[in-house]
Parts: sequence; structure tokens; C-alpha cells
Amino acid sequence: MVEWITSPGLVPYPLACAEMEARAETIANGVASEAIWLLEHPPLYTAGTSAKPADLTDPDRFEVFQTKRGGQYTYHGPGQRVVYVMLDVGRRGRDVRAFVKQLEAWVIATLDQFNIKGEIREGRVGVWVQRDDKPLTPERACAEDKIAAIGIRLRKWVSFHGISINVEPDLSHFDGIVPCGITEHGVTSLVDLGLPVTMADLDVALKRTFGEIFPD
Repeated sequence: MVEWITSPGLVPYPLACAEMEARAETIANGVASEAIWLLEHPPLYTAGTSAKPADLTDPDRFEVFQTKRGGQYTYHGPGQRVVYVMLDVGRRGRDVRAFVKQLEAWVIATLDQFNIKGEIREGRVGVWVQRDDKPLTPERACAEDKIAAIGIRLRKWVSFHGISINVEPDLSHFDGIVPCGITEHGVTSLVDLGLPVTMADLDVALKRTFGEIFPD
């Protein structure tokens, strides 16, 4: 069975990393069950293993944390649901690419609960939505925005880190980085798309769709 954990308030990033690593170790050792941890962080930037220094455009805006997850720079903050996935990928097929695709499919299935069509793009990690309501500009080459980011790490075939989905964050906070190294597209959220979705609503949808994508 997968344990679902929801933390109130804002969880400090270093504490979350320490807790994830400890839980992943106990899962690998067969002592603890798999877990999904739902939380929010204070405003911060994280740098994945592929992060480029030039993509941190405002280094003094928020605290920056180096992290060993895959990916580049990303933002975490209030109004964004962070979903840390501590799952036994060894038991679930030992295929990292397939696992990432499952995470993408989980986000897409969750967004579909709110009649939002999430899509993936070749060469761009994360989940995207069409924004036909926004005009194209020289800086904005395509009418689509990113709504969810994905970055994981594995140790002993147990995953940690995971997904972030924008519910109602301050989207201007993304201006201090080039999110995931992509300059031609914007960032959006459920509320920015005109949906009065709460964090609790999203959590219900995440739990409802999880079993469809990750059967026991």
C-alpha cells in the first residue's frame, strides 16, 4: 500500500530533502511502505543536475538550493502543489523512462479531472497546456504554457523528488529563472486558466487518478 502524507503550512526545502532521502532508504530496505508526500514550500529556486548558471537570472531574489534531482532550474512556492513520489521503481519495472512517462500521464489524468488538456512535448520535460487566448510575440514563439514540472532521482531503485503542479502561485516568481531552461514559453496555473481550483481539490484528483496510472 502507498501511504499518502499531506503537510500543512510551508515545509522548508532542506527538511523535505532529508525526510525524502530517509524514507527512500527505508523503502529500499523493506522497512517502510511507498509514499506520496503532498506539500508546499516557501518561495525558493532549485537547481537540478543539468542547471546552467546563466538561467538563474535573479540570484538574489530567493534562496537557491542545489539538488541532485534531474532537470534544470525550477521554482517552488506557496500555491504550488509539490508531489514527492517515493516509489519502488525496482518493483514497478526498473524502467526509468517509462516511470517518468507514468508521472506525466498521472499529471495529465489529474488535469483532465478539471477539463484541462495537458500535453507533453518532445524535448521538453513537464506538462503543457495550449494558450490560444494569449498572443504570440517575438519572445513567445508558441501559444502554450507549462503547468507542471517533473524531476526525479533514484537511489537503490526507489524514487524521490517528483512533481510540482501550479495551482495558484505568484507567477511573477518564475521571472528570476529560465524555468527548465526554456525561454520561448510561459508558465501558467489552474487559477490563471480561469478555474477556481483549491489545493484540496487537486489533492482529491491526484488520489483519484493515481491507481489508474500506478496499479499495484
